[in-house]
Amino acid sequence: MAGKRLVVTRGTDRLPPMTAHSDDPASRPAVHLLRGHSRRLRAGHPWAFSNEVDMTPEAKALPPGCLVNVVDAGGEVLGVGTFSPHSLIALRLLSRRAQDRIDAAFLRERLERAAALREALYRSPHYRLAHSEADRLPGLVIDRYGDVVACQVNSAGMEALLPHVLEALDAAIAPRVVVLRNDSPVRTLEGLDLYHRIAKGDLSEPVELEENGGRFLADLTEGQKTGWFYDQRDNRAFVAALSTGRRVADFYSYAGGFAIQAARAGAAEVVAVDRSEASLALAARSADLNGVSARCRFERADAFADMERRASAGERFGVVVADPPAFVKAKKQLAAGAKGYRKMTRLAAALVEPGGFLFVASCSHHMSPDLFAEEVRHGLSLAGRNGRILRAAGAAADHPVHPFLPESGYLKSLTLQLD
Repeated sequence: MAGKRLVVTRGTDRLPPMTAHSDDPASRPAVHLLRGHSRRLRAGHPWAFSNEVDMTPEAKALPPGCLVNVVDAGGEVLGVGTFSPHSLIALRLLSRRAQDRIDAAFLRERLERAAALREALYRSPHYRLAHSEADRLPGLVIDRYGDVVACQVNSAGMEALLPHVLEALDAAIAPRVVVLRNDSPVRTLEGLDLYHRIAKGDLSEPVELEENGGRFLADLTEGQKTGWFYDQRDNRAFVAALSTGRRVADFYSYAGGFAIQAARAGAAEVVAVDRSEASLALAARSADLNGVSARCRFERADAFADMERRASAGERFGVVVADPPAFVKAKKQLAAGAKGYRKMTRLAAALVEPGGFLFVASCSHHMSPDLFAEEVRHGLSLAGRNGRILRAAGAAADHPVHPFLPESGYLKSLTLQLD
């Protein structure tokens, strides 16, 4: 927001340390796995859970996030990782070479490889630069907006390495501004405080980004998570291509990614609905940047209530998008969240004209693709609609999935044509 600025403060216990301890492979403490519990780690999985670790008094006394050598019950060193004695995910492997020194140079090499992959995928520097375990940077997410980056640190180990991360970022891509969005509730599982600050540079305005040829604005100071959801890039392009000449409704629009790309593709009219007035204002500014304001309306409302109101009024659209925030934020919420996706699909399907298109998505980590598809089918049945699935898709390629962590493929989406 114009005039609003995050202030860099130092010296409080809510901020990460500004210097990191140097790593000496020869003097690292060792953490041992219990007998019979090294097979999964040996096979390629990057984690060991607390019930797989020999939690000796010495191990329990280690500081959260410290670097350790990972040793099996027979004494073989399996690599180096970060250790959190009080976390469910006790060990996060950084390297299978215990002799590697974990410092800024090590992290720079990882970031440069991640950047090289994204540069092969995209022509402009607007993408997810680092996607945690899949980029061999466990607990670290970095989104890039040209010369501005937003970082999210979700593990005690990466929090301890944060000074090295910042140094490595400078060496790898030299960003002008670095924003730390360390306010995700998942940090509490690692015993970490929540904070949000600028670690480098100055930022008082939303940043501009490019996606699929369009120009958009992301608020890195007040917006959700790291400011923009690059994961829906390919899905937005697919839905936009279906929108030419049609009326489009984009529920849970946030900063207007689906809505504005549909308008750019020639939609006759676009209605974007969200509960956040600030997000809608940002979307309206992005519509101006793309010259599509005349065909876009931005309306503040609760999505479920607005869908019901429009259906009761007989309103229909050629394309309906429902891309909500996570309905299932913890495993215990799965049953209620699943019903939420069912209801969302029922309400959204009722608004689709015959022959029109419905896009529905879930970013809930605990919602499996099979369960999501089942709830979508149930919602369609309750709405009395049928049709065909045109596309089932996850996140864009800058959000890779670790081959031994298939559950990290959190995003599920279905695009359907309805009869």
